[in-house]
Amino acid sequence: MIMKHNTSWTVLSIGGSLVVPPEGIDVEFLKALHKLLLSEIKKGKKFAVVVGGGSVCRKYQQAAGEIGTLTRDDLDWLGIHATRLNGHLLRTIFRDIAHPRVFKNPHQVPQKSTYPLLVAAGWKPGWSTDYVAVCLAKRLGANQVLNFSNIDFVYTADPRKDPKAKAIPQMTWKEFRALIGGEWKPGMNSPFDPIASRLAARAGIEVAILNGKNIANVQACLQQKKFVGTRIAS
Repeated sequence: MIMKHNTSWTVLSIGGSLVVPPEGIDVEFLKALHKLLLSEIKKGKKFAVVVGGGSVCRKYQQAAGEIGTLTRDDLDWLGIHATRLNGHLLRTIFRDIAHPRVFKNPHQVPQKSTYPLLVAAGWKPGWSTDYVAVCLAKRLGANQVLNFSNIDFVYTADPRKDPKAKAIPQMTWKEFRALIGGEWKPGMNSPFDPIASRLAARAGIEVAILNGKNIANVQACLQQKKFVGTRIAS
């Protein structure tokens, strides 16, 4: 499978679990990502990156929930601030080339920038970082979002629970949305969130789901070569 990029901008939605798994910040992943993006940027590419909250988000939500009753807004805001902390971490390790601002509102991201790397984070309750990534793609005129997760494909069921789950290399937005449902919940564990999926389908934006840990495979995708993952398109 090959993803064709139609602009100089590539939008990345990086799962927070890659950056901050339960055992702590994954420095080796960040080093590999840093090396890869610098290499691609030297070739003239530009990246808009948004990162999720990872275990930081879930630990704060869990701690608060053990003490009091949380509203959906409470859960969302804890998650949003976790994404902003992770966003600042990414901007810091790319400080020589990244725009100095971590963008909260994707509609305020400059469409023309002298910086080859833009970092965004969570915006407001009800919308995940996947949604922010789709908004960034629309804003920058990109026709796709590359979603780095800790799974190789979208599956017919959770492969950790169902040994009969099958990988799906390619599917339509209609098929994907039927699989995951239509409701967004704070902390939801889905390959790509339902609200972002609806926006992407309407905007004609493709999404590739691939394992961010497999840097060689990520590189192949960025270089428009065959890669292992799931392509979702209209």
